[in-house]
This record gives sequence, structure tokens and C-alpha cells, in this order.
Amino acid sequence: MFRVATFRPTIRAFSTSARTNDLAKLTLIGNLGKVPELKTTKNEKEYVSYAVATTSSAPPSADGERTFNTTWHRIHSFSHGTNTYLQTLKQGSKVYVEAHYEIREPDPNADPSTPAGPTPNLPPPWSVSPILPQPNDCECSPDTIRVIAPPRPRETEEH
Repeated sequence: MFRVATFRPTIRAFSTSARTNDLAKLTLIGNLGKVPELKTTKNEKEYVSYAVATTSSAPPSADGERTFNTTWHRIHSFSHGTNTYLQTLKQGSKVYVEAHYEIREPDPNADPSTPAGPTPNLPPPWSVSPILPQPNDCECSPDTIRVIAPPRPRETEEH
């Protein structure tokens, strides 16, 4: 009735597939640690450096206490439109960031406050969006900034 060949996979196995471009994408939803800073490279190219804090929690312990861990992500943006927008945000702003993710091995002899120091860097982000827009935000082109609507309040369930 059915031939065995009908049930064979029609795609090649992963190990024999042709190589495609790999992607390391990072999505962050967190708070700005401080006001983004405008800096200049050795080649006189301006960029904005900022840090986003994300917080995760472990399952509750036996006594019901939750522990929260904060991770800091240092990001550098070289996009002029994004940089103009970033400079309007305030410390503590809730932001959504999409970026290529790359961990660079730190230089053990570098000053910890420099990009070559022990903190991994993220390459320029694809987009940065406020989750809760603040008053007096600038208007930016939609191809660099995606504004997300404020979250709706969660309905509480009664048990």
C-alpha cells in the first residue's frame, strides 16, 4: 500500500547540511542603570554606552523566601538615530533591547572600567525601545526604534 520511501525524511541531516550564517541574538527587558553616556572612539566616531540591569528569581526556598539575582549588561550603540533617542531616556527607564550577542575574552591586564576589562560587551543593538514611554521622549524613525505599548494590568485570580 505505502512505499517505505514515502516515510523517509525529505531534508538532510543537520551534520550534512550546507553551512548558513549563524546568529547569536540577545533580547533584554530591563532597567537602565544610569543615564546613557555619549563617548568617542579613538577614530573620533561617537557612540553611546549604557548598562541594562535584568533581574531573575530562583524558586522559593523551603521557608517561602525568593532570592533575586541582578545581571548587568553593558551595551554600546553606534547608530546615530538610536543614540539620539537613548540620550533622552532617564535612569531606571524600562527598556527592550535586541542585539547581536558576542562575548569577548577580557584582557587580564586591562583596567576594569574599560571595554577591554573583565565585563563582556554586546555589539551595537538592533533596536532599543521603551516599555513605558516617558514624557518628552523624542520622535525617532521607526526603523531604529520600536515603541512597545505599555503592558496591561494582570487580572488577579481568586482561589
